Amino acid sequence: MPKPLLSVQLYSVRRQLEADLPDSIAKLAALGFTAVEPYNFAAIAEPLAAALSANGLTAPSGHAPLLSADQDEIFTAAEALGIGTVIDPFIPEERWQSLADVERTAQALNAAAAKAAGYGITVGYHNHWWELESILDGSTALEQLAAHLDDPVILEVDTYWAAVAGQDPAALLRRLGDRVKFVHLKDGPLSTEPLDQLPAGEGRVDIPAILAAAPQLTAGVVEFDDYRGDIFEGLAKSLGYLNGLAGQAVGAQA
Repeated sequence: MPKPLLSVQLYSVRRQLEADLPDSIAKLAALGFTAVEPYNFAAIAEPLAAALSANGLTAPSGHAPLLSADQDEIFTAAEALGIGTVIDPFIPEERWQSLADVERTAQALNAAAAKAAGYGITVGYHNHWWELESILDGSTALEQLAAHLDDPVILEVDTYWAAVAGQDPAALLRRLGDRVKFVHLKDGPLSTEPLDQLPAGEGRVDIPAILAAAPQLTAGVVEFDDYRGDIFEGLAKSLGYLNGLAGQAVGAQA
């Protein structure tokens, strides 16, 4: 199966970052990650850049509230961190219940993308479950959004939340096609409770099918919204599982 770059969403270790940012980044590098996906990075751009550089990590993508914060500040920080794609991670559920609202969101993302282009940056959107539970004019609200986005705007599909919403993540990825450049890879029992989430390969998500359905990915991003165990151990298990899938694919091709 295709092997995308494996990254880690820093929201997974938010508590650890607040306590000791340099140590937390060093621990992620020690686990074997070579890339990270920061969140709300404008506020910590300088120490984060230093920590990434010290540990040989890159940040191809990052999350920031593009539609509710200072976009120039966000894009300037993204430049400093080497982030090529800035993704808005959250638009509330009530704004996905009508086509008019979805079209307004698309227009706002298109405008952000036009501004981002001046910085050499791409803009994207990341889903939760509600964009896929809402059905508007025969398709999911997320797919309606995609239909109204300008070509440069990408999607980062959170495949766990897609499954929670009752969608087949692999089928969704095939429908969305090349618009999807990043996916969030996580696992669990398909509940909306973040603490229920499990390391990749230990839950109900068909991760091999997801990766096979999206050969165009720039990166697969490992994430826990929360975790009952030691988060670094959980991330290590996820990374080991995903690297194992890549190894199996190489062996099958030999």
